[in-house]
Amino acid sequence: MKLPVLPFAVVAFSVSTLYADSWPAWRGDGLGSGRVTNESFPIEWGKEKNVRWRIDLPESGNSTPVVHGSKVYVTQPVTAEKTRNLMCFDRKDGSLLWKNGLVYEPEERTHRTNLYCSASPAVDEAGVVVSFGSAGVVAYDHEGKQLWHRDLGAIDHVWGNSSSPVLSGDLVIHYHGPAKDAVLYGLDRKTGATVWEWKEPEWKPVGRTDGFQEKSDSGVIGSFSTPILVETGERTELIMSFPLEMKAFDPATGKVLWTCQGLNPLIYTSPVYDDGVVVAMGGYYGNSIGVKVGGAGDVTETHRLWHEVRHNGGIGSGVTRDGKLYYQDSGGVVYCDEMKTGKTLWKARLPGAGKSWGSFVIAGDRIYSLSQAGDTVVFAADPTGFKLIAQSDLGEETNSSLAVAGGDVFIRTHSALWCIGQGE
Repeated sequence: MKLPVLPFAVVAFSVSTLYADSWPAWRGDGLGSGRVTNESFPIEWGKEKNVRWRIDLPESGNSTPVVHGSKVYVTQPVTAEKTRNLMCFDRKDGSLLWKNGLVYEPEERTHRTNLYCSASPAVDEAGVVVSFGSAGVVAYDHEGKQLWHRDLGAIDHVWGNSSSPVLSGDLVIHYHGPAKDAVLYGLDRKTGATVWEWKEPEWKPVGRTDGFQEKSDSGVIGSFSTPILVETGERTELIMSFPLEMKAFDPATGKVLWTCQGLNPLIYTSPVYDDGVVVAMGGYYGNSIGVKVGGAGDVTETHRLWHEVRHNGGIGSGVTRDGKLYYQDSGGVVYCDEMKTGKTLWKARLPGAGKSWGSFVIAGDRIYSLSQAGDTVVFAADPTGFKLIAQSDLGEETNSSLAVAGGDVFIRTHSALWCIGQGE
């Protein structure tokens, strides 16, 4: 088995298009679903099994790779150089094709486990767009040439940032937060110029009556969510989880379409959509809500289907199948809930290390979960109970999620980038 090592040396897609041989954004398809349409990839692997290649990375990182054609893109900090980089690898053998980035001298607050460059890139035929946090948003072509750079100001939050850009038509949707002056932007894909912006209000949880206790979230307020695009049949909605509420926007104009109350002030996961219902979850036993899409104005009383206080959510986002939501808390317990009622059908502790920051990936009736210890557990999307399919271990820690393109699985650990393929 060949394991080369480097010491460190789409026309913009429509939201209805799924990519069988690419993974163009965080959670894959531009819709934020984590869904894989091509199921011909392994269900298990190991250090010496089904590995196409493994490439050393210069230091730890949390972002998930994206894949476009023959290239794999990964964001990467290099602390000693004070740089934030985009690295481009050859999909065939893992060789480094190019690296480009920015030097950022000022100190930026973050949690010790939320490393710089935690946002994943977004890619199309024109190139790659990446958020470097306080260093700004940058677009590159596929050969590594910088096309534009927007300095949107520092993001000051005690736990850093991680929201990834989303491509929608001629726009880059970018949440520049969390912070007291956070902004959701619609930027021109070709130039980076602001097309629209929505300025997030300063959240004040004091005096609310929805069951939130400020002590339970250590007084920390902010969203680390990445927005999703939802096709309702009548329109496209850009849906984002903010502190205390979920909002839907017209992605072309930034106009607020509807708002639903009921979340807590600290949000990690992205919304999850299936069959007319979108579910948003707060972090670390925060509040969860299920909402029918397509509304207008404040839909809390008209479209909110259910509301759970002190629910089960963690850091990673879940997946859906046949109206069921599969997700896990940060401690390694997986749940199956009904999307329309919020009712939990079953819960089970995942085998292995369990604890995870990663988001699920679903391929047909198989769900893939990646733990912080490097375990991948594959189980059935089955509403009758937990059914283990396979379990793998790379023996390297990670806070990332799986990326799947064609027959390849890409895993970014704190040490390396792995390419997994059948029969190698």
